[in-house]
Amino acid sequence: MDLGIEGRTALVCASSKGLGRACALSLAREGVRVTMSARGAEALEEAADAIRRETGATITTVIADVTTADGRDRLLAACPTPDILVNNAGGPKPGDFREWSREDWMNALDANMITPIELIKATIDSMIARRFGRIVNITSAAVKMPIDTLGLSNGARAGLTGFVAGLARQVVAHNVTINNLLPGPFDTDRLRSTAAMAAQASGQTPEAILAARRERVPARRYGDPAEFGDACAFLCGARAGFMTGQNLVLDGGVYPGTL
Repeated sequence: MDLGIEGRTALVCASSKGLGRACALSLAREGVRVTMSARGAEALEEAADAIRRETGATITTVIADVTTADGRDRLLAACPTPDILVNNAGGPKPGDFREWSREDWMNALDANMITPIELIKATIDSMIARRFGRIVNITSAAVKMPIDTLGLSNGARAGLTGFVAGLARQVVAHNVTINNLLPGPFDTDRLRSTAAMAAQASGQTPEAILAARRERVPARRYGDPAEFGDACAFLCGARAGFMTGQNLVLDGGVYPGTL
């Protein structure tokens, strides 16, 4: 399917690795000019070079911490009026809520709620003026099915979800859509790092933790980031203009609900 976005511009946050990189790659394959960002220069340039070689797309890189005002300013200086915005930032630490300070909560809210809202605020009016905009927020399946050790993430991402639900209905008449992609267990560094932390706490090996979790996935496997990237590209496509304010879960069937 031709998604109808060749020649469009995209800003993809936190895209040197994992799901963000997969989104950047899938958009580049559609002929989109992509601005990628990350905090680490080496990983970012490696990812950008690999995508350029595979797709021939124009890729711009910005070394920035998207969760800071300075980082967002540098991103927007490089790509001030994107047609497509993919919001992404690393999730906060797991643990027991009794151990979290106010600073921990503020950091989680800054990264996973305030940052995407600020980037939406900075870019949405130009999308409205051009009568084309696609905003995709990478959140978490925990929004639909909270994970007890990820309370910081549960709270911050739920706040973003509530905000998007109202705004998406206000702007869709201008051909600007806002949707959320909710990943479950994908084969990423984040998955392996949380497994390592769980192993340390339980005395098991990370491999045992990962194997046990895999067995709880109805698909009996972890997600491939490429699958996630293609889902993101579809939501960003010209033909997805009638889909907005939605929370699309990609989790291999883990979420048991009907809605």
